[in-house]
Amino acid sequence: MAKNLVIVESPAKVKTIKKFLGSNYEVVASQGHVRDLPKSQLGIDVEHDYEPRYITIRGKGDILSMLRKEVKKADKIYLATDPDREGEAISWHLYEALKLADKKVARISFNEITKNAVKESIKNAREIDMNLVDAQQARRILDRMVGYRISPLLWSKVKRGLSAGRVQSVALRMICDREDEINAFIPSEYWTVDAVLLPKGTKKSFVAHFYSDENGKKTIDNASEADRLEKKLSNASFTIKEKKKGERSRKSPLPFTTSTLQQEASKALNFSTKKTMQVAQQLYEGVPIKGQGTTALISYLRTDSTRVSDYAKEMAENFIKSAYGEEYLTADRPVKKKDDEKKIQDAHEAIRPTDINNTPAKLKNDLSRDQYRLYDLIWKRFAASRMAPAVYETLSLKLEAEGIVFSTSASSVKFEGFMKVYADEGRDDDSGKSENSFLIKEADSLGDIIFKELEKKQHFTQPPAHYTEASLVRALEEQGIGRPSTYAPTISTILYRRYILKENKNLFVSELGEAVNKIMVDEFPAIVDPKFTANMESMLDGVGEGDIKWKTIIENFYPDLDTAVKKAEEELSHIEIRDEETDIVCDNCGRNMVIKYGPHGRFLACPGFPECRNTKPYYEKIGVKCPKCDGEIVIRMTKKGRRYYGCENIPECDFMNWNRPVAKKCPECGNMMVIKGKKLACIDEQCGHTEEQAESED
Repeated sequence: MAKNLVIVESPAKVKTIKKFLGSNYEVVASQGHVRDLPKSQLGIDVEHDYEPRYITIRGKGDILSMLRKEVKKADKIYLATDPDREGEAISWHLYEALKLADKKVARISFNEITKNAVKESIKNAREIDMNLVDAQQARRILDRMVGYRISPLLWSKVKRGLSAGRVQSVALRMICDREDEINAFIPSEYWTVDAVLLPKGTKKSFVAHFYSDENGKKTIDNASEADRLEKKLSNASFTIKEKKKGERSRKSPLPFTTSTLQQEASKALNFSTKKTMQVAQQLYEGVPIKGQGTTALISYLRTDSTRVSDYAKEMAENFIKSAYGEEYLTADRPVKKKDDEKKIQDAHEAIRPTDINNTPAKLKNDLSRDQYRLYDLIWKRFAASRMAPAVYETLSLKLEAEGIVFSTSASSVKFEGFMKVYADEGRDDDSGKSENSFLIKEADSLGDIIFKELEKKQHFTQPPAHYTEASLVRALEEQGIGRPSTYAPTISTILYRRYILKENKNLFVSELGEAVNKIMVDEFPAIVDPKFTANMESMLDGVGEGDIKWKTIIENFYPDLDTAVKKAEEELSHIEIRDEETDIVCDNCGRNMVIKYGPHGRFLACPGFPECRNTKPYYEKIGVKCPKCDGEIVIRMTKKGRRYYGCENIPECDFMNWNRPVAKKCPECGNMMVIKGKKLACIDEQCGHTEEQAESED
């Protein structure tokens, strides 16, 4: 009989950890939280020191019964939930629910599910950290108070099914504020003037950009100024005014945190924040690998630390020496400096591979496509973070004609360094310079410059970009709002509630979102104030460090919230959000049908309800005409839930395809094209024409 019981959160970890610990240990899973505040009521006794009332979560009774049986058999219990505040709180709830006060109990945590990490955690077992538990309790109770006091107000004043959240409301406000900036933006005209120049004795020209005119002015505001420059330079001869050669290095990137992983996965892989976290969780918990069994491939995925353990540094150093050579090694990198070092969660590491020798190429056949792509990104970023900087040769030129100065610059890679492994394609600081790299070789002999032509272009300043999921995560992190574990669920919630809409990665505010945000800004300005929310995060960190009592935060927060809610209940009038009207006419009464949202998604309903109860399925149009009958192609589902693309006139028209059609026609045969992965392919397989296209959004 096993004398030691290890309780983890996820069943996916059980086999792996059992394998590491052997027959003297039994490993079971709690499957997350077992206790929580009741769903049907606030669950916090505001009259008696804000004491929370925890109950067993519905459906967890059988799990608790199983755990109690295992506890009775064991001499010692190890609580091995996740290494963060949430995990610490789950351990405490297990301690209370299983009545472990009379048992030998220890808390263990590990940053990665590897044999060394698990065994080391057993050696360094400790007590439950009640400061971390209290920090989680404070966050949970604050969120409950905001949600359970304000959400019913939104139901009564706007419509049922809405919700308000402490972090989600701030995120919504940020998106609304950005939308207001975009709507209020007035573009300004400006011009660029570029000289196309040819070094004498060469055949390759280069472009130099306007730098300043004879009066020192560095901007061109209108066409007349651009025309004046063109006229003045019509017969000009250019001379080199200034020439600087040099070197610069580009540091290797820091390894991923939760935030930077979400941002890079969005940019490089087109993953949503939710998808990134789902796939990363699979890699953390373990994937079956041929010859290795179920193997955890990355360290813990919820972290805002860039620290790397000595063991991981040594492992990376040995691999890089062997694979690339000693010259590719870097000196040790400091962790990322933060305005508030307290923000770094506990003693977490950055997100990294558990074993750098498990290269992406080695594991490709064992991973799903999404797992492979995300692991490849994490592996390359970590390897690059332990490698030497890239070194560039640089050249900057200033050229003058008739007192008007143009400038250009060039760079070429002298030493690849970390770029041997990882090229951050999103960087644009070197944009265009590589095209002029030939100038570096010619720099010492550059003499006469032949003027070929002047290129004038009119431009207008652009408004701020709409938030994407990645840029919103970055903004939330920069302002200290939320924590690594909250970014993905926050964005998912406001998308699910239809407060915001997502189109080509950009996030837009819906009419419903505008109404909810207006109520929150007018009636609860503190809750949607980013500075207030960031300060609240700092106070929660103080609770986690034992500097602040958690109930102090609650008792300072709730009375103001209670007053604001009561005032809003009295003063707010009802806000009507109209359903989206369509051009589809109700068969029964002739009204234009509207789009409604039900448990299974969108459907069409007659606005004459309850007199007219007619409903129809809603099919989303994709903006492409049917090639057989000129009807619209819509997204449909099979009875088993598989998506396909079919004509809106089914069954009269039988067109359907599993791949998404596009409006573009095949240049070879004129047939419809469809999306296949990263390519466009002719729907007629006998034609076989394919071409590259931007990857479709996940």
